[in-house]
Amino acid sequence: MPNKLLGKLIVFEGSEGVGKTTQLNRLFEWLQHCDTLKQLQAKDCIAGVRITRQPGGTELGVRLRQLLLTETLEHPIEDTAELLLYAADRAQHVAEVIRPQLEAGFVVLCDRYTDSTVAYQGYGRGLNLSLIDRLNEIATGGLQSDVTFWLRLDVAVGLARTQQRGTVDRIEQNQLDFHLRVKQGFESLAQTDSSRIVTIEADNDEAAIATEIQQIVQKRLLQWYRPHLTRF
Repeated sequence: MPNKLLGKLIVFEGSEGVGKTTQLNRLFEWLQHCDTLKQLQAKDCIAGVRITRQPGGTELGVRLRQLLLTETLEHPIEDTAELLLYAADRAQHVAEVIRPQLEAGFVVLCDRYTDSTVAYQGYGRGLNLSLIDRLNEIATGGLQSDVTFWLRLDVAVGLARTQQRGTVDRIEQNQLDFHLRVKQGFESLAQTDSSRIVTIEADNDEAAIATEIQQIVQKRLLQWYRPHLTRF
């Protein structure tokens, strides 16, 4: 069945400390002043831009995020339980936030999505990749990103950045070999789905990275909405 959603889903992915949240926010600010977006809004082709994140984009997601990242439990969360909690967050998030906003014509910027589960729970934890693909399909109803920016950075550099923040969450506390496997997962995804996943070198200057992403999004907007833009 063809995808009839009006909006577009732009996702930011990456290992710990790569700066994806910073770049997502910079893109959000840039889009507020983007002439192409303003033209599309004037023609009622786009309603605007929204930002969200996984886990934590809903009321349920906020509570699941606390369990997954910050709360200390007497018994550690089992790997399969962790996978299912992320799937529950995603199912609620897509149904409550992402799909309605896309159908309303918003460009949605999301901090993490399905690729994170493949990289972290699949490659990092070693869980079955076919099972993860099936759970992602169920949780999203088949909804994929229109473009995903994967920010690539040396694992040790990224982890050092997280430590500079003063606190590290439950995922960040994993051993180096776990994070190396996670990066390998993102590498594999980027190689097999290069039309959807754009690799961004995250060791560059923050402003230069932001400009690179903005240029790519500008080109994508022209591709996605060209029939509407030709009427201006």
